[in-house]
Amino acid sequence: MKKFSGHVISTKMNKTATVEVVRLVAHPIYKKRMKTKKKFHAHDELGVKVGDRVVIVETRPISKTKKWKIIEVMKK
Repeated sequence: MKKFSGHVISTKMNKTATVEVVRLVAHPIYKKRMKTKKKFHAHDELGVKVGDRVVIVETRPISKTKKWKIIEVMKK
């Protein structure tokens, strides 16, 4: 079960939040650590707001683009 933490950047959809996850990844050849950003659509039952830091977890497909669920709000 995959878990990521990130910031909510959009809540314009119904019961869906867009979460941006920033990770540090090592370059395969040069081994320098780089920041990578990725956006996930997550199912939102908690009613989060833009700017909240949340934890998302992988789940069954809820719709075409939603395969993640918000399980915890770490910081409002």
